[in-house]
Amino acid sequence: MSNATIELPKLYDSAADFMPLLGTDYLELYVSNAKQAAHFYKAAFGFQSHAYRGLETGSRELESYVIIQDKIRIILTSPLKSGTDVGKHIEKHGDGVKVIALWVDDATYAYEEAIKRGATHYMKPTLEEDESGRVVRSGIYTYGETVHIFVERKDYNGLFLPGFRKWETPNYNPKSTGLKYVDHMVGNVGWNEMNTWVKWYEDVMGFENFLSFDDKQIHTEYSALMSKVMSNGNGRIKFPINEPAKGKKRSQIEEYLDFYEGSGVQHIAVATDDIISTVSQLKARGVEFLPPPPQAYYDDIPRRLGEHKSMMKEDMKELQKLSIMVDADEEGYLLQIFTKPVEDRPTLFFEIIQRMGARGFGAGNFKALFESIEREQANRGTL
Repeated sequence: MSNATIELPKLYDSAADFMPLLGTDYLELYVSNAKQAAHFYKAAFGFQSHAYRGLETGSRELESYVIIQDKIRIILTSPLKSGTDVGKHIEKHGDGVKVIALWVDDATYAYEEAIKRGATHYMKPTLEEDESGRVVRSGIYTYGETVHIFVERKDYNGLFLPGFRKWETPNYNPKSTGLKYVDHMVGNVGWNEMNTWVKWYEDVMGFENFLSFDDKQIHTEYSALMSKVMSNGNGRIKFPINEPAKGKKRSQIEEYLDFYEGSGVQHIAVATDDIISTVSQLKARGVEFLPPPPQAYYDDIPRRLGEHKSMMKEDMKELQKLSIMVDADEEGYLLQIFTKPVEDRPTLFFEIIQRMGARGFGAGNFKALFESIEREQANRGTL
């Protein structure tokens, strides 16, 4: 089992949680071609068409497509002309996550509390209305140019948000691949910045650091990193934060920071109830995953599972065939696999995860995972 430092959250006290978060509302990615990106995520990952904003809805500078799968909502946004903030963001960072939107009961209160506790303003509380009701949104900056938008939608019965209309594609809505919800999102920050952002999440958002990894736990022969996992009071939102550590060669975090040109979201972890089925479908649709771990990794899985070995229902041969990794902690086991970057720059990628009681993040897989990433870095000439 992993030897990460784990502080299990205390019994949730809603009265003590000054900024209760109800869940992840949506993620917004700034991309160079939203229409084509939407087609990719539908065809490859099994998302469905949901909502649209563009010239036909009165949006003169931006076009956005909303895609959904179970509880996951993603907005893909592109500029319609030069000189926009979105276009400048894409020029600097490439395609990537701009907005992590958090569902709250009171967006004005969340914003005022965050600002009072040291957050930097991004969007003042703004009322948006249409025939389906009203939504209030507000926003603050987090690491890099990434922002948190607080979304209050208790008085809204519409499709998504005011300004969007239903996006219908009757001739093409591929079948879901079984993705359920956002499990966690990982941010990469610069040298010696991890503890700064850990403190920021503690002070501004009321999060707790319940899981930590240092460079003695996360390292290979060539590179290392450090990571701390932040969780909100009710445990619905988890943000691991990574920073580089010194090694013989350039780590994956350094590569990300170089090509993203700053701090940002490294990967989005999405949950499934059947990772074998999900990954089989994703591979059949052309999604590329990292190279498989060596045979010795799979030979060692029974030892790593320990007391949870008897719980495991999945066929080990199927897991190895699909290159799915396995890890365990005190409360159960998990299965996970990582895609290659989903855009030209070696930046944003996805993790597919199935939790069977485990609350950790696969610390026992780190060495095999990072060696796999290093092989990809070597192919790119960036190790």
